[in-house]
Amino acid sequence: MTKEQLTLFIKAEARSLGFAVCGIAKADAVAPETARRLEQWIKEGNGGTMSYLERNSEKRLDVRELVPGCRSVVCVALNYYPRERDIIRGRLHLSHYALGRDYHKALKERLFTLLAHINEQQPTAGRAFCDTAPILERYWAARAGIGVIGKNHQLIVPGAGTHFFLGELLIDAELTYDTPLDHNPCVGCDRCLRACPTGALTAHGFDARRCLSYLTIEYRGELPKNIGEKMGNCFYGCDRCQASCPHNREAVATEIPDFWAAESLRAMHNDDWHNITEEKYKELFADSAVERCGYEQLMRNIKACER
Repeated sequence: MTKEQLTLFIKAEARSLGFAVCGIAKADAVAPETARRLEQWIKEGNGGTMSYLERNSEKRLDVRELVPGCRSVVCVALNYYPRERDIIRGRLHLSHYALGRDYHKALKERLFTLLAHINEQQPTAGRAFCDTAPILERYWAARAGIGVIGKNHQLIVPGAGTHFFLGELLIDAELTYDTPLDHNPCVGCDRCLRACPTGALTAHGFDARRCLSYLTIEYRGELPKNIGEKMGNCFYGCDRCQASCPHNREAVATEIPDFWAAESLRAMHNDDWHNITEEKYKELFADSAVERCGYEQLMRNIKACER
């Protein structure tokens, strides 16, 4: 296969596996300005207790250090926007991304299949990633032309919104490369900044230490006083910056069953959450990204919603 033929094959296979979009960027060091901003953001303490962001900086800033011999970054996005029946209103609930199966597993299974199909056409060495390695995923997705990073620091996919899981194949094949999209999707709009309940999003940047997603998922300590007033009914994550984004008016519900909420989860009411046992927690989240949160931390969050 020529590199043009292999590129077209990869994109067609990605679509057949359920990926909404697929783009490809040349493996290289990240732009100096991006590296500088990341270093400054970490130095200012904006990452909170996420100390892993300070490690493996050489790999984070150059994917060729992560996968030696890598020549191409194949970027994909998988839609998880919930069906109407899965959107829980007026009750305690989880962020939309956590309603279904663990996205790390669901997406990587498809990436492994994609890599196997590539190898059937042309022997190719590579690795699959989904939020599991020091990769600037949104940066590479933007470089691959599948979206633009908005003011809410989410990847905005044109005509489809922000509800996407991102994944990458780092492979040693040379391909034809896509061009980053040349437009600003947030001109004249600051709805996500105004919608952020804690001021984590501002015109000057993003402070993870204030973010409800960080506080309810990553942060292991005692929650800030009166944070329950900001959390509302969502005890795991926060979708406010996405819910306010006008680009999500064009979002369509996912057709991937992996991301549909189970009946057992939709059946949970406030009293059920307040009285959930560790056994019930394990039953509900046995194959969910919520499992990494842990029972005690989840109960901490639920109790905060009471205040």
